[in-house]
Amino acid sequence: MREHRLEVADVFRSCQDDYFRAFPTSGQQRRVFRAICACRTAALGGHLKRCDQCGYEEISYNSCRDRHCPKCQGGARAQWLEARAQELLPVPYFHVVFTLPKALAPLALQNPRTFYSILFRAASQTLLTLAADERHLGARIGFLALLHTWGQKLDLHPHLHCLVPGGGLSQDQSQWIPSRPRFLLPVDVLSCLFRHKFLHSLRAAYRQDQLSFHGTLQPLKLPRPFDSWLQSLTHTNWVVYCKPPFAGPERVLKYLARYTHRVAISNSRLLSLDQGKVRFRYKDYRHPHRPRTLTLDTPEFTRRFLLHVLPKGFMRIRHYGILANRHRRTKLTCCRGLLAPDDSSTQLLPSELSSTFDQSESCPRCPKGTLSRVQTLPSTATPIQPRMNSPGLP
Repeated sequence: MREHRLEVADVFRSCQDDYFRAFPTSGQQRRVFRAICACRTAALGGHLKRCDQCGYEEISYNSCRDRHCPKCQGGARAQWLEARAQELLPVPYFHVVFTLPKALAPLALQNPRTFYSILFRAASQTLLTLAADERHLGARIGFLALLHTWGQKLDLHPHLHCLVPGGGLSQDQSQWIPSRPRFLLPVDVLSCLFRHKFLHSLRAAYRQDQLSFHGTLQPLKLPRPFDSWLQSLTHTNWVVYCKPPFAGPERVLKYLARYTHRVAISNSRLLSLDQGKVRFRYKDYRHPHRPRTLTLDTPEFTRRFLLHVLPKGFMRIRHYGILANRHRRTKLTCCRGLLAPDDSSTQLLPSELSSTFDQSESCPRCPKGTLSRVQTLPSTATPIQPRMNSPGLP
């Protein structure tokens, strides 16, 4: 039998009564909680696997397939990466990150769908506008944007990762305009324009009554306090940074494998669960080479994890510009023709990545055997139903 490693689900099960007594929880958060607790247990059924050489048998339970579950991202990531590999262009790729001031985090928590939509809109408009400006690149660019809402300590830290090819199409689509080798756009200009566009969209959402204010934010319901609060944010540092370009398409895919389909914390970072406390590793970016650990009460750990549950159906990975879904295929064909007119081949997923997500399973007992399904197992338990002793959020 394989050794059981500590999982987020173990923390959830250990504190479910204490957590739901202490904290109000939305319906979507309750669904995610139940799914993670039931994932790969008898609650979801499963199948029996048998080795074709030695007869070794192993029960494998079904996955919940929830996008917030630490155990369910590998298969979805593999399929998504294979599709993205066919879309890479033979140019450098830049990693641009848009972050927000901490003062905005409570508003994001109370209005996630509206708030994160504004974040996507402001960042995409910023990149597209500056890139099209003749004083900078003067090209129609395309990029992928990926939402992360967490920091290393599971605190709320909304930010957007963007993967941007180093160049774009001319306005008449007759030529490819490359960026400078190690420079895409000036980050100070990016930061100022991003702040302007975000606050403009936030003010528009307020005027259209699309924002809710509860608790400590309740005074912002009134126009004058809200306008004053927005004005104070114009004097806050809005950090946008652009990393040096990746060296080759393999590095781009490794970046995507690391950042896409990630959840707030992976099971591998958990160290111990003892007497109602969970200890985990985190990275201190001010001292990246010093290992750090943090210990939290299990209800607090659960609260922080569930802060990052996104609204149902909300798209956290989006494509813009010439890579937008509606015309991606034709624009990519045009770009490839301009970049390499004599090369009609498409890029394939590197073997090192495809092997990482190989779905075949070898037998843990004999060196030559392969496990295959021989029997389906029905659900034998009811998924955990947390008690609702606190009113849920809308």
